Amino acid sequence: MFDIRKIQENVLYNAVKAESDADTAREVVYGHEESDQPEKNPDWVKSAMHRLESKFDTEAIRKIRMNCQCGYGMEEKLALVKELRANAATIEEFTNSEKAKAAGLFCKDGELFLQFGFCPCPMLAEVDKLETDTWCQCTTGYSKVLFEKAFTCNVDVELLKSIKMGDPVCLMKITLHNPVWQ
Repeated sequence: MFDIRKIQENVLYNAVKAESDADTAREVVYGHEESDQPEKNPDWVKSAMHRLESKFDTEAIRKIRMNCQCGYGMEEKLALVKELRANAATIEEFTNSEKAKAAGLFCKDGELFLQFGFCPCPMLAEVDKLETDTWCQCTTGYSKVLFEKAFTCNVDVELLKSIKMGDPVCLMKITLHNPVWQ
């Protein structure tokens, strides 16, 4: 069975460990005292992010969370982005099709954006609101991997809005550095 919580615990543990050590990773993921009764997902998300934020600076937090993307559905999304890229020579052409628009891609002033009218994260399904965007940085990591694979170039992703932070949409700016179009 697909257990998103176990997947997230594992990727968070490995991402924190890569930036520090196993003890810090264990503390961030499970807290000081591991309980026989695990926290419910919404509580775990909030408490794990609070523990992460108390141990690292903003840049390290962003790097850790970007490395926590689960990769769920990546092959299907990658195929779509590659298909859109194959039929385009510019950002404007890339975002001009109905498929691109349906996927939430758009261009404004020559810049690429990705927008969702819903929160795509299964871990946040039961979370009403987050106090910070720390958890949401995994989607920037997911998008970075997706667009780097599709365009074979370096990509920067900036989270501009988050539904779980109270915004009406999730919105990211995608910056492609010397993308390969054809």
